[in-house]
Amino acid sequence: MTRILLAEHSPHAQRMAERILRDEGYTVITVSDGDTAMLRLKDAKPQLILADVALSGRSGYQICEFVRSEPEYFGTAVVLTFGALESVDDEAVKRVNADGVLRKPFAASELLGMAASHLKAEQASYIADRTDAGEKAMRPVRPVVVLDPDQVRAAVTVALDEALEPMIERVTERVMAMLGKK
Repeated sequence: MTRILLAEHSPHAQRMAERILRDEGYTVITVSDGDTAMLRLKDAKPQLILADVALSGRSGYQICEFVRSEPEYFGTAVVLTFGALESVDDEAVKRVNADGVLRKPFAASELLGMAASHLKAEQASYIADRTDAGEKAMRPVRPVVVLDPDQVRAAVTVALDEALEPMIERVTERVMAMLGKK
C-alpha cells in the first residue's frame, strides 16, 4: 500500500488533504509538527512526504534536507507546501532538492495530480543525475500524468463540498453585518 506522510500544522488543511488522499486509496500518516514528522519517518517509510514549510520544530525545508541526506530514503519524494499568503523561496526549494511545491488551500485536482505523478515515479526506471555538490545521485524519471476526467470531477466535488458550507456561513455573516449597520 502506498504511504504518504502529511506534515501539516493547520488542522483544517490536514483534514482536507487527508480526506482527499484517503478517498483515492492512499494510506496517510498525519503529523502537525516537524519534530514528530522526523520521528515518524522511520516507522512510516513513506513513498511521498508533503511537508509544510511553516511547521514548528523542524520546517518542511529541514525535513526535505534530511531526507535527501539519508540513503534509506532514496526515492522518497518530498513536496513542500505553502500557505496562500506565504511566498515561495525558489532558491531554498532548489537548495533542498524538493520534488515540487503545493499552495494551500489544497485543490483536490492539484493534490491528487502531484501525488500520482510522484508515486508513479517510484515505479519508473531510475536515471543517474548529478547534484549541485557533484555527487552522483539517482533520481526517478517523472512520467507524464494522464488524469481521468471522472476522477478529477470527483475530487473537485469533494473540495467544493468541503468549502461550500464555510463560504455560505461567511457570506451570511457579512450580509447580516452590513444589514445591521444600515
